[in-house]
Amino acid sequence: MKRSAPDPCAVVIFGASGDLTQRKLFPALHNLQAEGQLPEETSVVGTSRTRYDDEAFATAMRDAIEKHSRLPVTNESWEVFSHDIAYVPGDVNDDDLFRVLKERLERVDEERDTQGNRLWYLATLPRFFGPIAEKIAKHGLLDTGGWQRLVVEKPFGHDLRSAKELNTELSERFSEKDIFRIDHYLGKETVQNLLVFRFANAIFEPIWNRHYVDNVQITVAEDIGVETRGSFYEQTGALRDVGQNHLLQLMSLIAMEPPVSWDAEAIRNEKVQVLKAVRRWGPSDCESVIARGQYDSYRDEQGVDEHSSTETFVAMNLVIENWRWAGVPFYLRTGKKLPQKTTQIRIEFQRVPHLLFAKTSVEELEPNALIIRIQPNEGFSLTFGAKAPTHDINVETAHMNFDYEMHFGSGTPEAYERLLLDAMLGDATLFTRADEIEEAWEIVDPMLQYWSKGGTPGAYKPGTWGPRAAEDLLGTRRWHNPE
Repeated sequence: MKRSAPDPCAVVIFGASGDLTQRKLFPALHNLQAEGQLPEETSVVGTSRTRYDDEAFATAMRDAIEKHSRLPVTNESWEVFSHDIAYVPGDVNDDDLFRVLKERLERVDEERDTQGNRLWYLATLPRFFGPIAEKIAKHGLLDTGGWQRLVVEKPFGHDLRSAKELNTELSERFSEKDIFRIDHYLGKETVQNLLVFRFANAIFEPIWNRHYVDNVQITVAEDIGVETRGSFYEQTGALRDVGQNHLLQLMSLIAMEPPVSWDAEAIRNEKVQVLKAVRRWGPSDCESVIARGQYDSYRDEQGVDEHSSTETFVAMNLVIENWRWAGVPFYLRTGKKLPQKTTQIRIEFQRVPHLLFAKTSVEELEPNALIIRIQPNEGFSLTFGAKAPTHDINVETAHMNFDYEMHFGSGTPEAYERLLLDAMLGDATLFTRADEIEEAWEIVDPMLQYWSKGGTPGAYKPGTWGPRAAEDLLGTRRWHNPE
């Protein structure tokens, strides 16, 4: 399905001198333009408290793009892209910023013919989301005759109550169809391909249910600690940082029913139905269905309380109570300072009812499993039993692999490239809806309440797969750690 090009627009980035803008947003915008995905009229207007002029800001962004872009910056690409860049310094708490910004954007419309279309990107601390939206509306920046879309970074709320309040606050200025709550995991090529993999291949649908699947394991692991983000992480923790969004998003894509059409609302409707069907564990249930951990030396990190009980690892056992998945446990885990950086989904199928070869060369053959690698080495693999080439009946587990880069070549677009382009096109398929956010918070809120009553996370050593409690969560099953 070939998509049309987006309309000309001004991309307005709040927090333009920040880390996200430099590492992700500007490299993505440069690459989109270098590959001819954006109209020539597209402009980028940055704003933050840093006192840049247009030229100094452009120079800083070129340095960032050269460091972080997947495509090289050539003199030709930069000459075109730098012509699109403008900057307005100011504090988002100051009404004067929005008055100056309005004047600058009106000039951009006149000079660049961006037709009053605006993509407002809030790459700021979450506490500024609501006030920025309010001031944009208050100062008439939405009254342009063009479309207005708002992109909001995670975390979206701190709990269910704050998420509802933020949804209400944003919806007073923007319609739901124009609010794009971004989760960069959904922009990864392999995540997008989950829908194609499931619904374009007839061989999987008949076995994608409780009759054949024994359990599903989803792992989002990082090999680094909190680095310089200790203060932020103290307010967040692993459950809010990754569990409430990335893990639940991946689970909903795996478990959803076929949508009625390849349409943003149809797909998001099915994802919401999955989250609605997840059993709501009460605080009293949490001891047996969730485990948390904290890596040794976390309390020595910069910005971390020496008595901190913030979790750097979380694992949970979720149950989806519908006809397709009743009785199939979904094991989700994420953590810092684990053995490797990886994101993987493992769908483990039930064992054969009678193993013919149990008395030969194998004690127990591994069950079949479909492994979906989100990062790194994006691809899929399927495990199955095969006879080794010997005179005896030696049965071993073999792997059938598909690797994206080997098949399609390198140069896969980065997640933010896809997501920025989708937002400009008004395609919300890979963004989360208000009710989706609230359903996810309903799932994790009782866990946060349970932890708030006291206790400390189980300690684990850096380079291991988390605390002992995570293993106990699976009972007679076991985690299959990525190789």
